[in-house]
Amino acid sequence: MNRKKPTLDFTITEKSFFLSFLIFLLSGFYIMLNAQSKEISSTYNIRNYGAIGDGKNLDSPSINKAIEEASKAGGGTVLVPAGTYLSGSIRLKSNINLYLDAGATILGAPQEMNAYDETEPSNAGPYQDGAHTYFHNSLIWGENLTNVFITGHGIINGGGIVRDDLILNKMNDHDNWKNPNPPAMQSLRLGNKAIALKLCKNVTIKDITIVHGGHFAMLLTGIDMMTIDNVTIDTNRDGMDIDCCRNVVISNCRVNSPGDDGICLKSTFALGEFRITENVSITNCQVSGFQEGTLLDGTMKPRPNASGRIKLGTESSGGFRNITISNCTIRSCRGLALESVDGGILENITISNLVMTDLYHYAIYIATGNRNRSPEAKMHSRMKNVLISNVIATVSEKMSGIQIMGLPEEPIDGLRLENIRLTTKGGGTSEDAAIKPRELADGYPEPYKIGTLPAYGIFARHIKNLELANITTQFETDDKRPAAMFSDIQGLQIDNLKLQADSGIKAALFASDVKDIQIMNSPSIDQNLYSKKTKK
Repeated sequence: MNRKKPTLDFTITEKSFFLSFLIFLLSGFYIMLNAQSKEISSTYNIRNYGAIGDGKNLDSPSINKAIEEASKAGGGTVLVPAGTYLSGSIRLKSNINLYLDAGATILGAPQEMNAYDETEPSNAGPYQDGAHTYFHNSLIWGENLTNVFITGHGIINGGGIVRDDLILNKMNDHDNWKNPNPPAMQSLRLGNKAIALKLCKNVTIKDITIVHGGHFAMLLTGIDMMTIDNVTIDTNRDGMDIDCCRNVVISNCRVNSPGDDGICLKSTFALGEFRITENVSITNCQVSGFQEGTLLDGTMKPRPNASGRIKLGTESSGGFRNITISNCTIRSCRGLALESVDGGILENITISNLVMTDLYHYAIYIATGNRNRSPEAKMHSRMKNVLISNVIATVSEKMSGIQIMGLPEEPIDGLRLENIRLTTKGGGTSEDAAIKPRELADGYPEPYKIGTLPAYGIFARHIKNLELANITTQFETDDKRPAAMFSDIQGLQIDNLKLQADSGIKAALFASDVKDIQIMNSPSIDQNLYSKKTKK
């Protein structure tokens, strides 16, 4: 039987459907290719703009060309691929992600190449360090930008940028801020910051490593909405300065800065106005004061008298509000510092879950003062509503453990310390116990300016509503000073204080001019001794 071979015999309707379906598939494929093409075109590889990446030829002109091209197109990612790119000033733009790929290093050019931008004019006056006044003379800088991103797993090596700011202080007459008469000086090409951003919005700095960052590895002034995450800094002066900023999250960072502050919140007059630093969270971070470079190489060599630390202040013209610090470690440097001395307010601060080891000078330092490095400061510096809890601290010197010093005319108001275990080196003498510490007044707010205190554990004066709960103090070697000393306190509540005292000390706690004292669950303290003498 003969069978006919099957044939494709489409009707007109079937042909129309098939054609429509084919057009649909092709159009979808075209849309996908077009989208991929747009995605590819939004990445600007600096090598396509002339960058060489050999660490010898100056590549910042090519990097800036790529940034300009991306900016003209509305934004995109400027890719820094593996290589070492010798650079002067890199000028960021809005809607740009400067992405440093793994294996990429931006290396700061030597000063003699004159590759850094000149210092810009400023009308902020002399009320802050010179390095806080000028931004354009930086390795990477941006001003008045929106949507700024510096990301990737590469390295920013400051290279030739400098840490000294003496000539910049001279430019803005910083040293004569009470009677300013700035000298006429030309702009300078003095590169001294790794990253400097001013008056920007929506900023993310993530995953990068900064080495040898100059005066500031990161100077961030007047920023609104900022995230700093998983950043490693190993530098010779300040790690990151968050100045006059608001709505900031700093998380999962490691900052080693033996020569100056690690993570530091400030509120300078650098913007020419009083601006508070507020709504800031710092969490899961590590700060330290090892010798520069030894955090990254893993040797972590101590440097005597290192700074490091987490600090609010010293610059405090605008003040601080709504700050949280949690789950951090502080190693081989100074401890936690809260300082308001320039007429601003410091309020609504919560700090919890800190481990601080091998500390210099102090574990916790809380101070207000009358330096008033602000134009026409009309109010005393103020501090209120501060809670510090869940702290383990060891201090490797005898100078002090916890220092709290308000102003006689403006006491700190509303301070609670709880769940703290403090161990100091000890070694205090009877002569040390008789010291009468001077008032801070208009001096620079650092414990070494006052020196050894007459109590090894807690020294507090000029405070209203001070609460201490579940605190243990002890020393490693005999100490002839009392564990705690209080003066000019209006309302002192003590609950479960365990104070180690040398056998020759009559009392672990000494108090004078303390009103309304309550002592509970503290067998090491003779309540009868203090309730009669201090309660008024």
